[in-house]
Amino acid sequence: MRKGIRSLREKQSEFARMVPLLILYAYELGYEITLGDAWAQSEDGHHKVNSKHYVRLAIDLNLFKNGKYLEETEDHRPLGEFWESVGGTWGGRFDDGNHYEL
Repeated sequence: MRKGIRSLREKQSEFARMVPLLILYAYELGYEITLGDAWAQSEDGHHKVNSKHYVRLAIDLNLFKNGKYLEETEDHRPLGEFWESVGGTWGGRFDDGNHYEL
């Protein structure tokens, strides 16, 4: 492997380390989280090859505050900006606010 090039497995390990940081940050801000999609599959059962979910580098998180489901992209902004600060890509930049990927 060339210096600076990370394998898929290395990226998956980094992603797995980052996600708990995001979830803990959400709870520090007073949110609650449930897990959404962590693996993509089309309706006919085939893998979505172009999806970061398929290669285990993306997760969708369901966000709640005071028992209310927050579904707007803007609701996720504090988490999205935190996620970007630790090296991730936030789906809110392309109108998918609950999507977090590496």
